Amino acid sequence: MDGVERRVGQSLQLRLSKWLAIAVLLSAVAAGIFSFQAAFHEANDIQDLQLKEVAALVTADNAGFMEEGSARYVPDFEREAKVVVQRLGGHNAQRLLDLPPTLPDGIQTLRLDDHEWRIVVRTLAPGVRVGVGQQTSDRNEIARNSAVATLIPFVVLAPVLVGVVFLLVRHMFKPLLRLAAELDARPDHDLSEIRVGDDAQLPAEIVPFLVANNRLLARVAQSVALQRRFVADAAHELRSPLTVLLLQAERLDLSEMSTQARERFTALRNGLMRTRALVEQLLTLAHVQEANGVEASQTPVAPAFRRVLEDLVPLAQARHIDIGVTGDADTWVPASEADLATILKNLVDNAIRYTPEGGRVDLSVRADSGNTSIVVEDTGPGIPADERDRVFDRFYRVLGTGQNGSGLGLSIVQTIANRIDARVTLDDAAWPDGRSGLRVTLTFHGNAGFSGPGVQRLAKTETVA
Repeated sequence: MDGVERRVGQSLQLRLSKWLAIAVLLSAVAAGIFSFQAAFHEANDIQDLQLKEVAALVTADNAGFMEEGSARYVPDFEREAKVVVQRLGGHNAQRLLDLPPTLPDGIQTLRLDDHEWRIVVRTLAPGVRVGVGQQTSDRNEIARNSAVATLIPFVVLAPVLVGVVFLLVRHMFKPLLRLAAELDARPDHDLSEIRVGDDAQLPAEIVPFLVANNRLLARVAQSVALQRRFVADAAHELRSPLTVLLLQAERLDLSEMSTQARERFTALRNGLMRTRALVEQLLTLAHVQEANGVEASQTPVAPAFRRVLEDLVPLAQARHIDIGVTGDADTWVPASEADLATILKNLVDNAIRYTPEGGRVDLSVRADSGNTSIVVEDTGPGIPADERDRVFDRFYRVLGTGQNGSGLGLSIVQTIANRIDARVTLDDAAWPDGRSGLRVTLTFHGNAGFSGPGVQRLAKTETVA
């Protein structure tokens, strides 16, 4: 869980979206504050202008009438909401405002009887002065309501802008996600250059990264090619002297020698044969790795079965192993003839070598959900579930089997399977007579099928000679 949280925290897309969202929200708050203050002051300015206009309507002739009307129509429960007209001078307890006669003309703010008033004072005639006022609390409430109304667009648009930011950032990162998915889906052996279509619309900042990756892939491919070439060359150079040594060993086998010398000679010859088998496997591995650009063709399975059985029947007979083909084998699969033969030979050879004497090895072809599978089952000791992934590693061998081998057979099979887009799985085999063993399934995805009736059948208990 910590790893997932760490990856989420390090996500450039999320960080960019988060900081852009924070910037949008901070900008909306700052703009809202500025808009509120501007609208508040503008509303107060408008109300000052209204007070001045009311004051302009008062003349020396109607001042008394307007003063009486102002006092008459101001209700007790909402005094602050009304505009009051009051003449300066002369004290009267019934007046709403007790304005000092010394007030200068103009607009001003006064505090009277614990209330703040906004007053416009005018001189109408000599000795006649009038003040028009309104409580600032009402004015401020009106200004606040007007200013709050200006915040509605910010409150509505800010979340919308945050959502738009997330969508835009996600859209901008989609080409990168597609590119990452394409690279992740690549086979292990594919070290070709990363090519981006014209419609990918990758950001310009990513292009140097792609160029650096392509250069790295080119260097890695060159290094791997040199390594494979070295292995192939070394194996090829070793094959000739090993062949000469084996020929000399065969000639020496005809000579008379003591029992102790014969035992040592037998061990030497077996070592040479194992070394030659290892060299052949190394050459095969180098060959299948170099064939990455070869497209798989449609190849019939039945002839491949027959050739592999013909090659390995002597080994099966020497170990008294019943080997044969079950079901219909007249099937075509998307693999070249050489690749199919190499896969089958390694799988069947492993099955024969690890199956105890008197055991059984079956080859079969199955079709399921549009896929075709080649299955090799044996009555050997099988492979523990926790080691089934590791047996595909080069030179890895399961301990305790008592058999000699190079540890390259399944690695070769896996290499070819990856190249031809097939899948190799290992399972436990369950035989009708109660015996267990190993089942190796090579599944081809589509483009394969049975050719129809008239196929050749081999009894699964028949040993092909």
